[in-house]
Amino acid sequence: MELEELRPTWDEYFIMLAKLAAMRSTCLAFPVGAVIVKNKQVVATGYNGSPSGTAHCTAQGYCYPGLSSCAESKSLPSRAVHAEANAIAQAAKHGISTEGSSIYVTLEPCLSCLKLIISAGIHEVFFETGFNSGNSLLVRDSFIQDGLVTLKQIHISEAIAQKAATFLMNPTSVATPSLI
Repeated sequence: MELEELRPTWDEYFIMLAKLAAMRSTCLAFPVGAVIVKNKQVVATGYNGSPSGTAHCTAQGYCYPGLSSCAESKSLPSRAVHAEANAIAQAAKHGISTEGSSIYVTLEPCLSCLKLIISAGIHEVFFETGFNSGNSLLVRDSFIQDGLVTLKQIHISEAIAQKAATFLMNPTSVATPSLI
């Protein structure tokens, strides 16, 4: 295999960064990461978790007293600020425009986040795992049909995933004999 083939595509690169961001999640139900990209440059990242200044679900061991995860309740809303909202908020906090950018997310955005993404001027959504179903698909698809946003599911090739694991587990800034 040629060395160039082991270089991640831009989509693989950015979705892997979103996966790394998800590692910072403090949500017990769904660790999610997001990366906003403009002109192939990362402008903001986010992950889901409880609002700034409140106890993290992972730190207290539950979302609500008596519930180990928000996913266990049909009536209580999630305590988490979603990864996409946190990434958009980070960009806004630092005065960075998201107009014309793309977002890479480990989980397909819910409708609330998708509306926020569209309102923030983000026109492309790349995601790893699907989320929406039923009536949510009808609303999501209407946004797509109206030309407000495009969605594309991204998969990381096994070879790139293995190379990423090797890079994460070993020092990377050392000379490689085969490249000298």
